[in-house]
Amino acid sequence: MRAPRRPIHVVLTWLRRQPPKVKAFLAVITGMAALVLLWAVVHDHDNIFVAAEAVHSIGIAVLIYKLMKEKTCAGLSLKTQELTAMFLAVRLYCSFVMEYDIHTVLDLATLATTLWVIYMIRFNLKSTYMEDKDNFALYYVVVPCAVLALLIHPTTSHHLVNKVFWAFCVYMEAVAVLPQLRVMQNTKIVEPFTSHYVFALGVARFLSCAHWVLQVLDSSGDLLVALGHGLWPPMVLISEVVQTFILADFCYYYVKSVFGGQLVLRLPSGVV
Repeated sequence: MRAPRRPIHVVLTWLRRQPPKVKAFLAVITGMAALVLLWAVVHDHDNIFVAAEAVHSIGIAVLIYKLMKEKTCAGLSLKTQELTAMFLAVRLYCSFVMEYDIHTVLDLATLATTLWVIYMIRFNLKSTYMEDKDNFALYYVVVPCAVLALLIHPTTSHHLVNKVFWAFCVYMEAVAVLPQLRVMQNTKIVEPFTSHYVFALGVARFLSCAHWVLQVLDSSGDLLVALGHGLWPPMVLISEVVQTFILADFCYYYVKSVFGGQLVLRLPSGVV
């Protein structure tokens, strides 16, 4: 006699059978429900951004454990780490000259650990780096982000260079994970520590997006006015949404794998 299936397995099986449009609709509904929950539970919504940075730091801590304990960087994208270091460095500069608050401290700590990960991949563990799988061309994201930043940036009173730099790091953050997704697309099998790291990125991206949306709602739209006029305010929100949905599909399969008791995540074709 077969054991009864757990409700979560029934739900995941039903989801897997749905067409892409239904999955997208359900993802939007789930995201909106999570936003409402955060709005009701978290009183100071600025703490959500701190939580996003904390989750990102946890993800990097998982990477550090992988690099130090297992002595391998297989499955990791050096290019994603370099893009991450790039936008963090630019954002750190902008933070110093434009605001300087708790976000500055968090970005400094994240940048330091990201640079250490890059050093480990490039030098100490170079023999285990899957360079042939990490074949995403960086100019595909750097050049469009730079051009977009020149065209659409804040209209505040800051110096033009600083406004362009700030826009560049916003756009770059939204797509920095693409090389890591390409590596996983090429390998199809994602070992536990890498999948934990990418899932942490997905959660961090969602919290960051939630922070912006809730801040706009809290200010009754005044935050968008403070950001300036023209296309920049909506582009900030679009960037946050884009970086969340880029990882949404992977996070679904990650949760499915965890509830299924699988240590190694196997991705079907076309997921990332």
